[in-house]
Amino acid sequence: MPGRRILSLWFPRLAAERVERQREDVLPLPLAVVEEVNGAQVIASLTAGAEAAGLRLGQPLRDATAICPDLLTLPADPLAEARFLGVLRRWVGRFSPWVAEEPPAGLMIDLTGSAHLFGGEAAVLERVAEDCAELGLTLRAGIADTAGAAWGLARYGRSTVVPLRSGDAIDQEARATRSRAAKRRGWERGGSAPRPMMARGAGMAMIAPPGHLVEALRPLPLAALRLEPDVVDRLMRLGLRQVGDLMVLPRAALARRFGMETLRRLDQALGMEPEPVSPARAPLHFAVRLTLPDPIGLRSDIEAALDRLLPTLCDKLQARGRGVRRLAFQAFRADGGVSVIEVGLARATHTPDRIRPLLHLKLDQIDPGFGIDCLRLEALATEALVPGQLRSALAPTQPGRSDSHALDDLVGRLSARLGDGAVTRLHPAESHVPSKGAQVLMAAWSQPHDGPWPSPRAPRPLVMFRPEPVDAPDGPDVPARFRWRRRDFALRMAVGPERLQAEWWLEDPDWREGTRDYWRVEAEGGDRLWLFYGRGGAVTDGWYCEGVFV
Repeated sequence: MPGRRILSLWFPRLAAERVERQREDVLPLPLAVVEEVNGAQVIASLTAGAEAAGLRLGQPLRDATAICPDLLTLPADPLAEARFLGVLRRWVGRFSPWVAEEPPAGLMIDLTGSAHLFGGEAAVLERVAEDCAELGLTLRAGIADTAGAAWGLARYGRSTVVPLRSGDAIDQEARATRSRAAKRRGWERGGSAPRPMMARGAGMAMIAPPGHLVEALRPLPLAALRLEPDVVDRLMRLGLRQVGDLMVLPRAALARRFGMETLRRLDQALGMEPEPVSPARAPLHFAVRLTLPDPIGLRSDIEAALDRLLPTLCDKLQARGRGVRRLAFQAFRADGGVSVIEVGLARATHTPDRIRPLLHLKLDQIDPGFGIDCLRLEALATEALVPGQLRSALAPTQPGRSDSHALDDLVGRLSARLGDGAVTRLHPAESHVPSKGAQVLMAAWSQPHDGPWPSPRAPRPLVMFRPEPVDAPDGPDVPARFRWRRRDFALRMAVGPERLQAEWWLEDPDWREGTRDYWRVEAEGGDRLWLFYGRGGAVTDGWYCEGVFV
């Protein structure tokens, strides 16, 4: 796309410098962020001091500590690094509204039509570098007509290509061959070259003049095209070192041998295929606030303020087609303290009458102190609502159907009083093992099972527990007399056996590889038990009781 100008920012030490910014000590000790790769601890990010000590990325941790005994190490935190990159994205938004993240440590900014507002592209880089210096971040930047070219200049603008073996360098060939193979760069023939500039407090920043993509990309290594490492390795084995070496190859042969993705990356860098910068969408946020002229402290006043806040919040949710699943009610006291209560709903809704009773159950937890001068209602978790058919309150209820909203309201009230984890429901599980036939889910964050409950081949006891040993003669035949829980039982009737085996692909500490023959046993006193004879596995050979039929 002609006329576009893209700025690529790369923070090569983002993970380590993020941790270094949070350190309270001022000792200049080298620091490294470590991650686990294939079971080994390797270095994922380094500070400038650690790199100066001779450490490198991807180095095993034991080798790094041997080189630098004073090295400070911390585990990688991808979530915290992603949040920090999001903060930097919002900061760069001062230069252009079109800012996209490139995890784990890059940003892409579309400067088209906005660089002149800050004095030009060089001035933009200067201001970005000054801010990064104040933040303690190392920066590499590149500006070009395409996102691919800016990405390559930011990361490989100063890179040099080193031959893999002796004799590969073009300078070692004969003059006649060298004059035919080596072509002069554009700026050597009178064109303009990419302008490197040293940004204060940052690394190298490269600016490619408009319309000179070929000259800017030609000397860069192949990795600057964002190719996969295995593709780069295959290309280098053929003697191709720079992006300019790919430009002169036939396109059909290049796509046939190295895939269409290689050709697509080259076209994106040269501007032959569009690559828009897609900015991150601002997260949906729903909150309302009420500032009071005089502090309040009575429950009735808080309820009156809640009645004014809740309809406004629900109107905002309804306008965006969202429903709230978790809600926070904050009370800011005159002494600077804050009291917060949270409620969760079993089903997303934007109806005030379904939210208000849950908040009233927890209003007693708000400590007014010397008075409350501000109240705030915020939707912490929302979901999209699907329109449904409304039923009149005077319409008769069909037999066999219940009001699902009434059940959801009941679950919400119980969860508000007892906690979200205290109200559970059972769902069928795909397992023939009796103890795994159902899974326990939180009722507030799950839906009832739709359909009939799958029935096993044989009846299952209502009360089940972990296998308990039964004192009976050793053998697979059902014992005529046995003792369990210090009681003697005489056999009256037995039905079975039902042979079960655990899933070999699952790890179960209570049942390892063994085979069990289950029997439904009725004793003379009327007790109905579920016995099995274990054959190896986690239990030794013998009789056990695992359930009681009620």
